[in-house]
Amino acid sequence: MVNGTSHPEPHGELRLPARSDGLKPAEQQILSELERLDFDDSARFAVRLATEEALANALIHGNNEDPNRTIHVRWWVEPNAVTIEIQDEGEGFDPSSVPDPTAEENIELPSGRGIMLMRSFMSEVEFIPPGNCVRMTYRIDSPGPAASS
Repeated sequence: MVNGTSHPEPHGELRLPARSDGLKPAEQQILSELERLDFDDSARFAVRLATEEALANALIHGNNEDPNRTIHVRWWVEPNAVTIEIQDEGEGFDPSSVPDPTAEENIELPSGRGIMLMRSFMSEVEFIPPGNCVRMTYRIDSPGPAASS
C-alpha cells in the first residue's frame, strides 16, 4: 500500500541483513531503475541520499546493528516518481520526538540529521506507525521539501 491506496506489486523488494556492508544492493538497484528511466543527476542524488539515510537509521536505530535482524526494502518506480519503503525490525519511534538538528544545542552533534535530510530531498516522507517503516516519494514535477511526517 502506498499513500493510503492500493498499489501494484513493488518493482523491487529485498530483505537485507542488518550489517553496514549489506545495504548497498537496494540502493544500487533503485538507482539503476532511475537511470534506466532517465531520471536526471539531481533526482538520483536526492533519492540516493535519502535512501542512504533511511537505511542507516534502520540499521543503527531500528535494528541496533543486530546482524540477526533484517531490513525490508520495497520500491515502486514510475516515469515521474519513485516511492521507497524501508522497514526495520525495531519497536519504532515517534518522529516528532527527534530533536531539531538545527537548534543551537544540537548543531555540533555528529548525528541526528538523517530525517531532516530525507525531508529536504524527497517530495514526501511518512513514518508508518509504530515508526519502524519510512515511506519516501520523490516526484520529478514536485521535488522536496517533504511536508508529511
